Amino acid sequence: MVAQEQVPVLVVGGAVVGLSAGMFLADRGVRVVVVEAAPGSSPHPRATGFTPRTLELFRTVGLELADVRTASGPGPRKVRVESLGGAWHEEQSWTPPREGLAPSNPADHSFFSMVGIAQDRLEPLQERRARELGADIRRNTRMVDFVQDADAVTVTVRREDGSQYAIRADYLIAADGSNSTVRQKLQIDRTGLGHVRTIRSVIFRAPLEEYLESGYTQFTIDQPGFSAFLSTYHDGRWILMFSDDVERTEQEQLEQVHRALGRKDLPVELIATGRWRMGGHVATRFSDGRVFLAGDAAHTLPPNRGGYGANTGIEDAHNLAWKLEAVLSGASSPRLLTSYDAERRPIALTRHDQIFLRDDSFVRSDFHSDAELLDDAGMELGQLYRSAAVIGAGPELPPARRPDLWRGQPGTRAQHRWVRLDGRRLSTIDVLTRGWTLLTDGPEWATAAESTTKSTGIPITVHIIGRALVAEDDEDLLEVLGLHSGGASLIRPDGYIAWRSPSEPDDPARALEEALRTVASAAITNL
Repeated sequence: MVAQEQVPVLVVGGAVVGLSAGMFLADRGVRVVVVEAAPGSSPHPRATGFTPRTLELFRTVGLELADVRTASGPGPRKVRVESLGGAWHEEQSWTPPREGLAPSNPADHSFFSMVGIAQDRLEPLQERRARELGADIRRNTRMVDFVQDADAVTVTVRREDGSQYAIRADYLIAADGSNSTVRQKLQIDRTGLGHVRTIRSVIFRAPLEEYLESGYTQFTIDQPGFSAFLSTYHDGRWILMFSDDVERTEQEQLEQVHRALGRKDLPVELIATGRWRMGGHVATRFSDGRVFLAGDAAHTLPPNRGGYGANTGIEDAHNLAWKLEAVLSGASSPRLLTSYDAERRPIALTRHDQIFLRDDSFVRSDFHSDAELLDDAGMELGQLYRSAAVIGAGPELPPARRPDLWRGQPGTRAQHRWVRLDGRRLSTIDVLTRGWTLLTDGPEWATAAESTTKSTGIPITVHIIGRALVAEDDEDLLEVLGLHSGGASLIRPDGYIAWRSPSEPDDPARALEEALRTVASAAITNL
């Protein structure tokens, strides 16, 4: 074995979540190595719907997905049909309407809509961008073992030729899937509903674009003696999921595809078949010392409207990346990293419950919960973080609600609004996802921020509402943020509100410094 290599962060697993971690870390200047046993992306399309929040996060690192915008929309629409060519029945709502609350879609609260792109098309785009940003992606490289001590994690990896070497990393991110070797070695248990059913599927190619003109992209096939789920990958490929676990010959698969289509006059190319276990699992903890679980290693959630699978993992990676950068740079103490589990595990548990609360024939189970059925936009863009990195998110608050109802609540994502900043048209998301930011209409806060930056070593960017920062439609940004004149809102590098002072305090500098030291776990003191 060759001499050890030293790196700040090692990511095990180079699929959609591991590549996201590589992008987000490299973009923040962190040297990161991603190891992946496979030679390339999986040939199976796997995930296909990526949400507005995911697209917001990709935008922060320069990955725009412009080439697939034509496949975007407010979210997948589903309809019950006898077959594509047969009778069509009622539209099936993923989330039933709630009395007294108008339905809300995540696309109503972001500058993005959900986009349809198969995971096997997305991952090469992610990998290219990660490499451009400086991430070291090593394929045909498998983790063999790891050992952690108080100072680092030592990982043994094996190349394709069988040779082995060691990488010693300050921190390890396990993005190695639902059967995570890392999680199992750490003996981290999982909770949740568990196994629901085993699904068989067939992926095929057929010229069915005419059926997408309706606006529907997902179809519940409902025939006497035959029920299945049909969905498109937006690139000519389709997937038919059966409601049973029966192995079929190619001829039988073709017959079932024709039955779902309701016609035999179109060319159908069978591409692949699959068999996978559907269920709900959430790790009992998302970290162990210097090791962090992300994506399916932390939570295995069925595919469902709202992007509860891959998209949840992508935000795991983003949440972890800015915190690791802060600790590695010395700006924050390692105490900040405890907020990862505190913030992301409750999100996974809530999304687990929300999946099985919905009356979805695809994942229907006997799950029972007292949890309230939450708005789609709330689950995607209105979730609440409670941790040491947030001040003012009490236990009395719900886990999520429609974004516009929060009105600047600490622990929630700062809302999207179109603004003019020094004459440039931007979304507030663009303005608030790089570093610590203070929004206020009181110029005295600029002096407070300067003093706090000097005492903590953590830079704060101040935007004065009504001066350099102006709402494009003349909306009152103070009201959106839940502030009175003279108040201020402190935004974290991930765009979440860490703290706010609704009105001007007696000593803005002292109030801001105390807040920042708490929510950023400030490690540097300059007296």
